[in-house]
Amino acid sequence: MSDLLKTTAQALHLDGYKKHIFLCATPTKEKCCAPAEGAASWKFLKDRLNELQLCGPQALVHRTKADCLRICTRGPIAVIYPDTTWYHSCTPANLERIIQEHLIGGNIVTDLQILP
Repeated sequence: MSDLLKTTAQALHLDGYKKHIFLCATPTKEKCCAPAEGAASWKFLKDRLNELQLCGPQALVHRTKADCLRICTRGPIAVIYPDTTWYHSCTPANLERIIQEHLIGGNIVTDLQILP
């Protein structure tokens, strides 16, 4: 492994995250939501996780902005690992619930959960 890669991974505390949330926030095609809606949800998620100090040196939650999670309806769509829990309708208000109830509280928000 290169020194730069190792240094970057260490700086991001990749070995300490408990949860990883992916949010479909920049769709190139307006199938699941409008790009402005996805962008607003991403901004909220990023700002709120930072405000609650869930990201950063203590490495509790890692977040990733995705272009498409291939569920092209009722977006923005999110998935949380390692739980493999998928959510629809990830507006800022619903993301607040997901943060509080799932990421912090450990409980799935069942009315927003996408079940196969």
